[in-house]
Amino acid sequence: MLKRFLIGVLVLVAVAAAAFFTFAPAYVERSLNPLRMPEGGWPVTAEAEELHRKLVIGDWHADPLLWDRDLLKRGDRGHTDIPRLLEGNVALQVFTTVTKSPRGQNYAANSADAPDNITPLFMGQLRPVRSWFSLKERALVQAEALRDMAARAPDRLRLIRSREDLRDLLADRADGQQVLGAVLGSEGGHPLEGDLTNLDALYDAGFRLMGLTHFFDNELGGSLHGEGGSGAGLSAFGTEVVQGMMEKGMVIDLAHASPQMVRDVLSIDGTRPVLSHTGIHGHCDSHRNLDDDLMQAIAAKGGVIGIGFWSDVVCGAEPSDIAASIRAAIALVGEDHVSLGSDYDGSVDAPFDAAHLAALTQALMDAGLGDQQIAKVMGGNMMRYLSETLPENPA
Repeated sequence: MLKRFLIGVLVLVAVAAAAFFTFAPAYVERSLNPLRMPEGGWPVTAEAEELHRKLVIGDWHADPLLWDRDLLKRGDRGHTDIPRLLEGNVALQVFTTVTKSPRGQNYAANSADAPDNITPLFMGQLRPVRSWFSLKERALVQAEALRDMAARAPDRLRLIRSREDLRDLLADRADGQQVLGAVLGSEGGHPLEGDLTNLDALYDAGFRLMGLTHFFDNELGGSLHGEGGSGAGLSAFGTEVVQGMMEKGMVIDLAHASPQMVRDVLSIDGTRPVLSHTGIHGHCDSHRNLDDDLMQAIAAKGGVIGIGFWSDVVCGAEPSDIAASIRAAIALVGEDHVSLGSDYDGSVDAPFDAAHLAALTQALMDAGLGDQQIAKVMGGNMMRYLSETLPENPA
């Protein structure tokens, strides 16, 4: 009797565990990445659809690798996957790896010592054990997942490591191939774990973009959301990392960097950073958005600004609000320095998923932008920048 009872208890525990690992991560993802799109999508005219299909579209920031989905399959949650990106006519997507996020995360001030949200998520998703306790391994596991998907479907997904890769991708798409280019990026430099040799490990794994900080101060310097408002700038280690990234042809991303870190990076000879996902502070007064003078300084060094899609940075929840933020960005830094930085699947809301990106083309037309301006913002500026900054050879 006792034996049967114990077996029954073990079966119930196993069933409960299976249910947890199957449904809990999906529930968390669905709740953190709401899609605020009307049933049937936003109205798009035939004229806007025709223009949208002619565009070369690129986006600087999306986090679906965090959620351990097979992105080759169309999902029923979140904002993006390969089928939806291709349906939305996206040519190039930066897939960023998230490795640490402080409990109680907010835009004002976060401690690097706060309990981490990503560790239990990786455990709950049953990701490889080596990624549970190492931020570097956590980034590498997500990179492996993207490389595996590209290997399984090379006709639909291609990892972009060099200018040559980018040229080939754009030529193939111009010939009618429906293939998505993927650039690997890191949400913050903490996966380096304070060791400059780990920059080689990330580069060798395919990373070509890296933010310096995320929601907390790290070994590289201060975050826009660090403790005490973090007036900290770029550390000595951070300076070494920036120099190393420039030597490798990696994109320096100042998203989440403190104002002083931005100034410090810009003061280094040869830097040409991007700000991958943001809004315009003068248009949307949010602590998440850097001051306008820093935006202009980034543009003055040849960088580009990626405008986000979520309500906290554009002060609204419709395509027209994103378009208004893009208009504000053009007015501030010029049409050659504005691009897209959706932050899809980054624990944010979005008014449309990747498949319905034509809604933004429609909103930009409605906002009075010309076809050439729209082409630049939707991807032309990003392609130009990468064609001038990625490493020349695919080493």
